[in-house]
Amino acid sequence: MTSMDDRKDAFEKKFAHDEELKFRAMARRNKLLGLWAAEKLGKTGADADAYAVEVVNSDFEEAGDHDVFRKVRGDFDAAGVEQSDHQIRRTMDELLAVAVEQVKQS
Repeated sequence: MTSMDDRKDAFEKKFAHDEELKFRAMARRNKLLGLWAAEKLGKTGADADAYAVEVVNSDFEEAGDHDVFRKVRGDFDAAGVEQSDHQIRRTMDELLAVAVEQVKQS
């Protein structure tokens, strides 16, 4: 019975580790997205960093990516930044790949 308990514990630890990596990658992606969007919005320095934090925090509104997308889309619309929904989502996907690599290396 001990080997089954050991197996169960190992699976639980792996699941928890994988979920932590996924969370870190999404948070990193959102920060990178925030910095990308800040540049499009003409923000630099501390303003760009503060905006990136806003984008990261927007991810806690609901499950999934829609809250982050809605934040960036709304801010682009308010500022008159020309980016299609497709361009924003494509950038989100590209930055997720970058974030996953960064998290793996850290």
